[in-house]
Amino acid sequence: MKHFGDDLAAAVERTGNPVIVGLDPRWEQLPDAMTGGADDFATRAQAYEQFCNGVVDVVAPLVPAVKPQAAFFEECGPAGMVALGKVIAYARSKGLLVILDGKRNDIGSTAEAYARGILGRDGQSAWEADSVTVSPYLGADSLEPFINVAKDRGAGLFVLVKTSNPGSHMLQDQTLGKGPLYRIVADYVEQQAEQTSGKRGYGIVGAVVGATYPEQLAELRTAMPQTWFLVPGFGSQGGTAQDVAAAFDQRGLGAVVNNSRGIIFAYRSEAYRERFGPQRWQEAVEAATKEMIAQLRAETPAGNLQPS
Repeated sequence: MKHFGDDLAAAVERTGNPVIVGLDPRWEQLPDAMTGGADDFATRAQAYEQFCNGVVDVVAPLVPAVKPQAAFFEECGPAGMVALGKVIAYARSKGLLVILDGKRNDIGSTAEAYARGILGRDGQSAWEADSVTVSPYLGADSLEPFINVAKDRGAGLFVLVKTSNPGSHMLQDQTLGKGPLYRIVADYVEQQAEQTSGKRGYGIVGAVVGATYPEQLAELRTAMPQTWFLVPGFGSQGGTAQDVAAAFDQRGLGAVVNNSRGIIFAYRSEAYRERFGPQRWQEAVEAATKEMIAQLRAETPAGNLQPS
């Protein structure tokens, strides 16, 4: 039986790094060659598919997983959703794990429908994602359907615990009882991770914990020893390798670090603009990915990763 926590550990060890590439296509930032001509929803969706598949071609040999952001595809309507499905299938065909970033949730049968539609490969679900991001703020009964489906299908989920955005403090840092709300959510997630722990010591229920809050990241690593962390906020949001170092265990496992704009639109950045430019945007993607890998290996326990 597949186990997402073990599968993620194996993928991180196989590639020797914890980098996740976020597939967040933005029309205004695509290379000019992809945005010429008509500008309608169908055209944008086709360009997003072409662009994201081009990113996958570059990063598939380098990283363990990609994280498509559903919002940018949903913005294009039905054509965008078709494009998203094709991107997920293409990433899977290249050997990548797929974390669908949809921040889904609801209660009862609706939550179960979300979970059954998204989670599971090989015909188990329509979207065939390995994992999905989930909001916890409807309570435990809104998370249980995702956990149950993930157990049955060898999939996983990442629950929002301490997110990278500046406004997260409005709710997540509010003190309730003995501590902030994010710690209450963290305790629940760790319980679920412990109950679903695999051979590598991590469960199938993970946590989203932002790189932009390194002190809380370190705190939560101590409090959640069996929980995989999905760490956003690296690069464009200001997070650095030093900021995320505390997210890992001494093996270099326990966390995967996402970078979206800093990689997929690297050709537009000062560091790579003159060297590559829009005509060689894929080379810029490769260079930015390798640079991030090198930084994490040099400045975090990811440098201790050993092949499984």
